Amino acid sequence: MTLTNRYNQYQSPLSERYASKEMCCIFSDQYKFSTWRRLWIALAEAQQELELRAITSNQIDEMKRFQDTINFDAARAYEKKLRHDVMSHIHAYGEQCPKAKPIIHLGATSAYVQDNTDLIQMKEGLRIILAKLVNVVSALSNQAMKYKDLATLSFTHFQPAQPTTLGKRICLWIQDYILDVEEIEARIKGLRFHGVKGTTGTQASFMALFNNDTEKVKKLDELVTKKMGFDSYYPVTGQTYTRKIDSQIVFSLAGIAQSACKLSNDMRLLQHLKEVEEPFEEEQIGSSAMAYKRNPMRCERITAIARYVLCNSLNPAFTAASQWFERTLDDSANKRISIPETFLAIDGILNIVLNVASGLSVYPSVINRHLTDELPFMITENILMEAVNAGGDRQELHEKIRKHAMEASCKVKEQGNKNDLLERIAEDPSFSRIKSKLKEISDPIRLVGRAPQQVEEFKNQVIDPILKRYNNLIDKNSKPVLHV
Repeated sequence: MTLTNRYNQYQSPLSERYASKEMCCIFSDQYKFSTWRRLWIALAEAQQELELRAITSNQIDEMKRFQDTINFDAARAYEKKLRHDVMSHIHAYGEQCPKAKPIIHLGATSAYVQDNTDLIQMKEGLRIILAKLVNVVSALSNQAMKYKDLATLSFTHFQPAQPTTLGKRICLWIQDYILDVEEIEARIKGLRFHGVKGTTGTQASFMALFNNDTEKVKKLDELVTKKMGFDSYYPVTGQTYTRKIDSQIVFSLAGIAQSACKLSNDMRLLQHLKEVEEPFEEEQIGSSAMAYKRNPMRCERITAIARYVLCNSLNPAFTAASQWFERTLDDSANKRISIPETFLAIDGILNIVLNVASGLSVYPSVINRHLTDELPFMITENILMEAVNAGGDRQELHEKIRKHAMEASCKVKEQGNKNDLLERIAEDPSFSRIKSKLKEISDPIRLVGRAPQQVEEFKNQVIDPILKRYNNLIDKNSKPVLHV
């Protein structure tokens, strides 16, 4: 068996099937090592601006020419010999830039390129996630308004409860995603740069370079931070930025997994009830054996990947908790797996959520039938109040309704008959005074409280300000791409 064929090697489903090309790109080798080179260029430029005579413009120009032209084969060969990834890329870059070779990575430690690149990748990844969250909120908002008046059976403990509307139920999903939007906004805003800190975070090497000129070393930190697109840096670090940052970001992403899993589980239950279904394509096959089936495969996939994210979210937490003093390297192997995979997984989840939210199939007739089956039990108190207001005895009427309800329930459960409670009450002389009102009393829209108004208020007061703020992120034309 040949090992050169890609089909003979493990391929991650996250990059092959679920995550978008843009998210995969951010965590690719090309992006990573190009960013390392951008960081080396920014460091050299800042050092030159601060009059470090060892740095020349010719050297910087040479580095810029090869910023994105990574000689990966040379780097791999160096790493095999040196057993050090950063040094291997310094030597590979130096081969391409012989003039600049003496000043590449001057005064820096490995964490300068590794940690700052990680922060850049996470910031860019969070921006992609934020855009997709906004689009999910937008798609679900359209559905909520469309079905704000569609009365439906609600459930507590998955047992029939007081009616709501489908639009109001969708707002429950939106509320979770809005919390996620706010969380990701805060993470993007609060994310800082590692900066230029040296071997143990004391900046001792840079103090030596600049002859103990504290102001120049501080200015170096500021200049590089600005050049790399950050407003501020962490003022205190060890060799690395605190790994608690990774843990916080991954837990924020895990919050999106929670929201998505809640929506997907609700959808799976609704699809079982045949009330609401996820999109189903014309030639899609639901089962290899049972040709009639329309399995909720998209929502099941959301649930599956969300479960992975929730479990994976513990990795950065353990890493943050187990770092020793200024740093240990037991973060590296775990970090290079757990962080990118969380971003790719959440990206993939949101792709599917957007596909589902944009293409819901709703069946009002089925919804109404289920509501009608349970409604007679739910309106017994309303009937009782009307009958008492019409001059009846509350205690006597309560007992009659109780007996009718027990008999109707027995017929439904034991004989499979339809719920005939309303017919029983209509035929009972004790309720003759309100017989003409039974139809009005049993109108579902009278039983949903303020649900339609709550949807409108929620949209106007909460959803619309977010969509207005991020109007430039809403993709109004393209259909969500869903991989197999």
